[in-house]
Amino acid sequence: MTTPTPTTVTLNNGLQIPQIGFGVFQVDPGETSPAVQTALQSGYRLIDTAQGYRNEEGVGQALRETDVPREDIFVTTKLTNSEHGRDKALRAFDGSMQKLGLDVLDLFLIHWPLPMYDEYVETWKAFEELLASGRVRSIGVSNFTKEHLQRLFDETGTVPVINQIELHPRFPQAELREFHAQHGIITESWSPIGQGKGLLDEPVLKEIGEQYGKSPAQVVLRWHVQLGLVAIPKSVTPSRIAENLDVFDFALSDDDLAKIATLETGERIGPDPATASFR
Repeated sequence: MTTPTPTTVTLNNGLQIPQIGFGVFQVDPGETSPAVQTALQSGYRLIDTAQGYRNEEGVGQALRETDVPREDIFVTTKLTNSEHGRDKALRAFDGSMQKLGLDVLDLFLIHWPLPMYDEYVETWKAFEELLASGRVRSIGVSNFTKEHLQRLFDETGTVPVINQIELHPRFPQAELREFHAQHGIITESWSPIGQGKGLLDEPVLKEIGEQYGKSPAQVVLRWHVQLGLVAIPKSVTPSRIAENLDVFDFALSDDDLAKIATLETGERIGPDPATASFR
């Protein structure tokens, strides 16, 4: 069986990022390295971790042990919430690089804006320093609203390459996606298949999948691809890891997309970025 090759989208700095990546949120540190190695063997070339996931070392081990060349793998990590501010952010980046075993990171994200602490602009300026140093190839954000993004534009002049946000058919974020498109920001989806909260049980997804010989999860991931998004599904099951990437040999019709649009509820699974304050 040939491994699928994910399509890519182009970031505003000219770099390419695969549209389907492998996320390691809530993957046990002891399971991380084998899961990432399985993902790489299955054809994934985007790996997404975070300081707060406490499994960067496992990702680093997988990167050392895989036979996939480093230059073919796009690695993302994120600044944890307790490390906002210039000096803390720079130290935290050093810690991530040591755990990952990397000299250069492909993408570094601010994980949450935490607007009540009013430090994310200062933190973003530290990210600009890291970008200028050449130690990171791209900088972006996660869970930022239009208001948070606008403030970055107004006060720094550096536009993030990506905003990684909760996004799935029940919470499609059309308004924020449009704002991203206007400013050249790629939208990346976390919890892209709904975190096991019932989305994949929707009959309409099963019906669509049966037309193509695909699972409901594959239908949803194909939906992300056709919207031009980047999605990072997570699994530790080898068959599911492979299945989640196998979405590049079919296309949803306009009718399919219209049916999926009926699943929108406007309800989040995760915290609201405007009020999330955890550190």
